[in-house]
Amino acid sequence: MKKYLVLILGVALFACSKKQPSFNINVKLEGAEGKILLEERGPTSWIPVDTADIVEGVAVLEGKVKMPGDYYLSVLGQRPKGLVFVENAKMTVVGHADSLNNIVVTGSPTHTEYAGLNTQIGEITEKYMALYQESRAAIAAGDTAKGKEIMVEVENMYESTNTMREDFIKSHPASYVTPFLLSQIQYGKEVEDLEALVGGLDAKLDSIPSILQLKAQIVKLKKVSVGQVAPDFTQNDANGNPVKFSDIYSQNELTLLDFWAAWCGPCRAENPNVVAVFNEFNKKGFTVFGVSLDREKDAWQKAVADDKLAWTQVSDLAYWQNEAAQMYFIQSIPSSLLVDKTGKIVAKNKRGDELRAFVSETLK
Repeated sequence: MKKYLVLILGVALFACSKKQPSFNINVKLEGAEGKILLEERGPTSWIPVDTADIVEGVAVLEGKVKMPGDYYLSVLGQRPKGLVFVENAKMTVVGHADSLNNIVVTGSPTHTEYAGLNTQIGEITEKYMALYQESRAAIAAGDTAKGKEIMVEVENMYESTNTMREDFIKSHPASYVTPFLLSQIQYGKEVEDLEALVGGLDAKLDSIPSILQLKAQIVKLKKVSVGQVAPDFTQNDANGNPVKFSDIYSQNELTLLDFWAAWCGPCRAENPNVVAVFNEFNKKGFTVFGVSLDREKDAWQKAVADDKLAWTQVSDLAYWQNEAAQMYFIQSIPSSLLVDKTGKIVAKNKRGDELRAFVSETLK
């Protein structure tokens, strides 16, 4: 009995003395003074993880993480942040305080995995940004055709970077980089595609907050996907009169529910196209129901007048907290969906020539 007791005590002492996994990050940033801050993204704000004084050019950050993930490094009090995939290991970060997007991280296999993909994407990004400037220069010089031709190439190159991220997600279902990439490409994706990507992930990623959030988003998105009946709502027009969405779509063959704002550049750029489609097909049963995510009534109404938006407009002037936008889970604008006379959603986010072609085909 005495031998067993000694053995048990020995095991207990060994367990107590064994250090729990933790991270130790040596940070050396040229031009940095004061303190280094490590943070993570919270649901609504940044969450501090650790700070460390810069002593003889080096700061040492320490702590523990439940699992590898994306964290952000900065000089305390300064805005620029550098992405670091932190895991419980001895790591180093080297770079310059003025270019935190170019830091070199060693000691984290997860970050090494991310850096390999990011380098490839960065090379393509550099090329299409140069082409973008070339396109703008061509348009400014009066060669609109050349400018548009180059922009097509820019858009194709941009989309190729998203394809690279998606390919990584599919081929690395257990990687801790995958949740980060999913958060980058989720916007604008059809709910079926998102569900397929999330469904293919390794079970060990299920408890990661961004994955839990994405699963909750998928549930919401399903309720406003193509084939579903559009949720009804009522908001006031500029004169304070309540307007019910179903009262609009039930009187028309096809209705575009358009989420936009006066402050949204891409929305204002798309408005002339929507106006053209409205003017061409309004007498055939097409209309638009605008929901503004503005905060200031005057700015909203000025944009309506300037862009010649002749259809019904409503807003609760609640910005991103607009009640209808929340109901339809709008995360970016412009965002839109098309509903038929019964309220069934028949298409989403048709813009430019695609919008005109869809309306024309539906109302022929």
